[in-house]
Amino acid sequence: MPPEKLAYALARYSRSPDSIQQSIDWVKSHDSSKFLESFYFQYGHASIADLGHVALSWEGVSEIAAIEIEDEQLWDGQARSSRYQDFSRSGFVTPPGLDAVQTETYQAAGRRLLETYREIHGRMVEALSAKLPRPESMKPDAYQRNIAARAFDVARYVLFLGIPTGVGQVTSIRTLEKQIRRMRSSEYGEVRAVAEEAAQACAETPHCPWRTDVQEEALAPTLAKYVDPDPYPGQARADLAQWAAENLPIASGETPHAVVLTKTADPLADIAATLLYAVTDRPFQELHETVSEWGRARQAEVLEVALRARARRDELLREFRGGPYAFDMLIDIGAYRDMHRHRRCHQTRQAFTWQHGFAVPQGLVEAGLESIYRTALREAQAAAEQLPAGTAHYLLPFAAKGRFLFKMDFAEAEYIAKLRSGVKGHFSYRDVAWRMKVEMDRVDPELGRLIAATPPWVEDPLVR
Repeated sequence: MPPEKLAYALARYSRSPDSIQQSIDWVKSHDSSKFLESFYFQYGHASIADLGHVALSWEGVSEIAAIEIEDEQLWDGQARSSRYQDFSRSGFVTPPGLDAVQTETYQAAGRRLLETYREIHGRMVEALSAKLPRPESMKPDAYQRNIAARAFDVARYVLFLGIPTGVGQVTSIRTLEKQIRRMRSSEYGEVRAVAEEAAQACAETPHCPWRTDVQEEALAPTLAKYVDPDPYPGQARADLAQWAAENLPIASGETPHAVVLTKTADPLADIAATLLYAVTDRPFQELHETVSEWGRARQAEVLEVALRARARRDELLREFRGGPYAFDMLIDIGAYRDMHRHRRCHQTRQAFTWQHGFAVPQGLVEAGLESIYRTALREAQAAAEQLPAGTAHYLLPFAAKGRFLFKMDFAEAEYIAKLRSGVKGHFSYRDVAWRMKVEMDRVDPELGRLIAATPPWVEDPLVR
């Protein structure tokens, strides 16, 4: 059944004594759009739209767009992996809004990064083959695949956010509505454009080669009519940024470790610190300590600023959600792309920036490639400085560090640390996962000892 009709049938089933078969038969002869318009969009019975699901793929979008697409907690999907595929011939997405000179600057920098990516991968294959000879028990083709994949793990650091990728997702139409509305308010023109395409796709008949014996219907035509841009989150964060600029004390300027755990106990202080974290470039622990010293009225003022632009049907910002363990991560974008897929936690990302520097893989240094690597990154940053602010983000390499806050309960911390520290993982997020374990040992040692994480110095590089 089309998702909207399925949602209608299950909603009716929950509200009548009829069997599910009777409800399905009844829906066949009635208009689901009138029901959804009345109960979902007008009266706000949002759970109804959780009952219908849509499979939708976004092809040829940039990594920036992929991050925006995937930035939903109730989301299921997959993106193309930068660990197993060769991106050297993929080209890149040129963001809209550039003039001729800016376009040439951007494209020249993009070509240079891809040339460096290709060179680093080739030379890393040679270096790894010399360092890790094939075991007699391993077949040659399996060995070559493993070596190539490990070389991609290093080469991907010069991939950048303008690289095209594909994202396939299965979501409820409720999540899809929120996703499209959020994306239509994005600072990035490309993201706004693909959100428009998604809305149009909901109003059209789907691609369905499996069923040639039936007349296909549009997937979610009612939803497509009610996905106006959502202005609230952007306005709230603008208000918070102004408040922070006017009221926060001078930053300490200290650079904390890559992963710092703060155990929060006071919900009001926690929410206020998280709201300010999202609109500044400061570490969470510094903000949390600052906010915790304030009186309750001043803490509450931060929340009031965040709620000032909220309309009746607007949900609270994600910064209002959380868990007792707040992991502030100053990590490279590549590691964030891998960590971002964890949905049982609440994530807040600061603005992308060049100011935190770049990660330098040890394997690249050992292979004698550090010089060409750093040169490529410096050239990309110089080119980005000639571009408009949002567009400059498209040249950010996966090596660039950013600040990301992951808030969770202990069960999720244990799960991530154990899973992501395994020897099959990428060395960057393995290090993040191990640091999560170390921080838990520091903050809550009785719980930390329960986390069976694998130290990054335990390696088996020919295992995938």
